[in-house]
Amino acid sequence: MSLLADAPRAAGVLLHPTSLPGPHGVGELGVEARRFLDWMSEAGASFWQVLPLVPPGSGHSPYATPAALAMDPRLIDPRELVAWGLLDRVPDAPAADSLDRADFDRTTAWKSQLVRAASARLHARPDHPLRPALAAFRAEADWVEETALFLALRAARRGEPWWRWPAPLRDRDPGALAAARETHAHAIEDLVTTQFLVERQWQALRAYASARGIRVIGDLPIYVDRDSADVWAARDQFQLHPDGTPRAVAGVPPDYFSATGQLWGNPLYDWERMAQDGYAFWRRRLRRTFEQVDVVRIDHFRAFAAYWAVPAGAPDARGGRWVEGPGRHFFDAMRESLGEAPIIAEDLGIAGPEVHALLEAVGFPGMAVLQFAFGGGADNAYLPHNHVRNAVVYPGTHDNDTTVGWWGSADESVRDHVRRYLRTDGSDIADVLCRAALGSVARTAILPLQDILALGGDARMNVPGRAEGNWTWRVRAEAFNRDTASALRERLELYGRLAER
Repeated sequence: MSLLADAPRAAGVLLHPTSLPGPHGVGELGVEARRFLDWMSEAGASFWQVLPLVPPGSGHSPYATPAALAMDPRLIDPRELVAWGLLDRVPDAPAADSLDRADFDRTTAWKSQLVRAASARLHARPDHPLRPALAAFRAEADWVEETALFLALRAARRGEPWWRWPAPLRDRDPGALAAARETHAHAIEDLVTTQFLVERQWQALRAYASARGIRVIGDLPIYVDRDSADVWAARDQFQLHPDGTPRAVAGVPPDYFSATGQLWGNPLYDWERMAQDGYAFWRRRLRRTFEQVDVVRIDHFRAFAAYWAVPAGAPDARGGRWVEGPGRHFFDAMRESLGEAPIIAEDLGIAGPEVHALLEAVGFPGMAVLQFAFGGGADNAYLPHNHVRNAVVYPGTHDNDTTVGWWGSADESVRDHVRRYLRTDGSDIADVLCRAALGSVARTAILPLQDILALGGDARMNVPGRAEGNWTWRVRAEAFNRDTASALRERLELYGRLAER
């Protein structure tokens, strides 16, 4: 199941679609996204890496979602709904406080009204050209009816988590579910149609990327949210008590990002139960992800070797313990089902010998992050002279500060190491780290757009452990110009990473 065993050197850009420019308060899958892909093609890039494309959860995070198989409806471009004859026009969007920040709350409510109107028109016109495609989507997407039912129930109960629902709904009594489907039939219809519309726009954009030789790298969080359709519909797959409360929850021990660790709170998988049906839950989840993207980055890969289990109710993650994961057996089962799927392993953080052994056994490329390379000894695995060919190298990821922001807050020992190692005074640090990534022996280099543009820490995407204020950064449209494309193209050609079109 390896990705890059025989692949040529290549490079890509990390940018989540919500960060694209546009007039409606959040990035979308329409004209601005196509302009970005044209810019990438002109620059000679091969990969577009995105974050999870799911509906966001708490704090607008794409790593916490009520529906792990669904797509984010905020990405719908209403201008395309007009082109499809589902709207007469696009009304004025709510005024954003800043063009540099997504305005998720106001945009979500505004766009939801438009999509409901589009859904109503589609269902009112049996002769609409999209009706056969909608019927096919509904028949083929084996997850969408259950997801729509869950989201409809959740909305009707004003966001109350499923474990507090009346017992017949909480425990999925067949009679209660049948009654709920009838009661909420209209809401379910709208939710299914919404997923059809965003999926259709995304697949058109993905085809546009493919026609320009650009492959999409998606992101699959290892855990799913407790208050999600996924857990509600498959409680037996998780370490839960009969009433839905967790026996233990997910997190990581103290690390670079936090002295108390990170208490994620996701329910842990019951790997023994999952193995009994050949990990059907995961086969479905991976298959769904590969319907949307060309390559999958599995977040927190190390949990397949051993995961950090924190007792339920603990105040932070320090009281957890390492528990053995499913290991090679899991990936052998996935290979039997999916074949040689292109996967990247996010193997950052604490990675003992069991993680390295599993990564070597399955053959996936791991990750190297240059911001983690400096301030220690010459044996740091992220220093360029220690990189391996079967890897993906980044200056930083969505969880890091921009390189300019990182440099501004770095300890003097880190700065000194960078200055000596990379022969720089730090005045053009973003370009220096981008060049170091491109010059690495690793077959693939992915550059955050913020670093390509040398933006400061105010363009950071996420601060791990901070509940609010993340995920909202947006790029200005003028960034995708011929000069920036030419500059990036020159670097990719210099380091042997220019795509062959």
